[in-house]
Amino acid sequence: MVLSHGGEPWRSAGRVEHRTTERVLALAPDEESRAAGLALGSERAWSGAGRGGPGVAWGVCADGDGPPHRTAVDTNVSDYRCSCRREKSPCRHVLGLLLLLASDARVLGRVQEPPAWAARWPADLRGRAAAEAPPGPAGPAAAQGPASREAARRADRRAERITGGTRELEQRLTDLLRGGLAEVDRPGYGLWEETAARMVDAQAPGLANRVRDLGSLPASGPGWPARLLEECALLHLLDSGWLGRDRLPGPLAATVLRRVGLTASAEGPAVRDRWLVLAQYDVPDGRIVTRRIWLYGTESARTALLLSYGAPGRAPAHALPVGAVVDAEVTPFAGGGGLRAELGPRYGEPVVTAAPPPGGTTAGAVAAYGRALRDDPWLDAWPVTLSDVIPAPSGDGWRLVGAADGSALPIAPSALSRPGLWKLVALSGGGPLTVFGECGHRGFDPLAAWSPETSDDAGASAAVALA
Repeated sequence: MVLSHGGEPWRSAGRVEHRTTERVLALAPDEESRAAGLALGSERAWSGAGRGGPGVAWGVCADGDGPPHRTAVDTNVSDYRCSCRREKSPCRHVLGLLLLLASDARVLGRVQEPPAWAARWPADLRGRAAAEAPPGPAGPAAAQGPASREAARRADRRAERITGGTRELEQRLTDLLRGGLAEVDRPGYGLWEETAARMVDAQAPGLANRVRDLGSLPASGPGWPARLLEECALLHLLDSGWLGRDRLPGPLAATVLRRVGLTASAEGPAVRDRWLVLAQYDVPDGRIVTRRIWLYGTESARTALLLSYGAPGRAPAHALPVGAVVDAEVTPFAGGGGLRAELGPRYGEPVVTAAPPPGGTTAGAVAAYGRALRDDPWLDAWPVTLSDVIPAPSGDGWRLVGAADGSALPIAPSALSRPGLWKLVALSGGGPLTVFGECGHRGFDPLAAWSPETSDDAGASAAVALA
């Protein structure tokens, strides 16, 4: 098990805020891990323990019948490592060592150099990450090497397969519309499964996922033919974008490649800022879990989306508490409106309490989503913050009403069944509040809220997670 966010090992990033027991326990992925970490948060659970300066510690823990587990932590760069290879992250050993460090660093003895195994891990991890990283654009010298030529040939072969898949998909969409949408609602209709399998064969997972989504629409309730026609039109647009990608502007071409399913590495320059964690939630995708974390740069006024993935039975890598401010670097990816980013080194400890980000009106939120569609026509939603809005019932659903101008934005149907909606209503109590969420063609999905009623003397209020 590894939680690594880059940075040099055992490096000090200046004054490090003391990590309290509460903040350590907030890192636990579940109650079981929290209880197990508390049980290991004492000196008697560790041997060979030591510290290398503020926020740095290591030790050996024997808490079972197997071999002892080696654990090292460095809160300066939020780097935690353990040899137990547990599926939960951070594991109970990391939590126990952090609790020991938080209680009183002096119990770990005087400051000293880390043992060889603790000092060696960072270099090993960087080397493994470099070996597993996908090849980036080759430079002039590298382009002449046999490895680079072979990589270019593989890329060309994949592009040819995707092109063949998109042309086949276009033909199937044409046949579907020519025969009529009513056919897809009959029992045993297997076009979607077969077509998705063909897109997988063409190495276009993004197209395969969109085709599978088409298959679920006939069972989505009244009005499904209109929704199916809309999604078919977007799929046709994506096919056309791939086939004509050489004629597209650079950012839009990058968006098309990403939507089709081609991966890319984050591009510079990195942006260091004090990032406010706006929301964190997990989305099941088959057997994989995707974790989405929204950040807001308090100095750059930039919004960034972090994505991490968890294999079956494993939690995604990143975990950041909603409402905390993290001093860190993020590097954006190309395309997609410049939202997605990769988390780089973190400096110091997060500050848990912060004021909400600046917000706008419901009309401004819809306009922002409309502008974003120019860069990514397949975008389902856009991150926005609304100020001074009041949740109010509307027919069978709910909406957010602007306290100043009376403008309203419906809450997305997907949010109506979540407990977060009732948290939002209770937090409001009929009064205005600030809400962050995703605004899209299905409405507004609230993910976090701040109430003036809970503000301190400085105007800062605790964020309430709604996802």
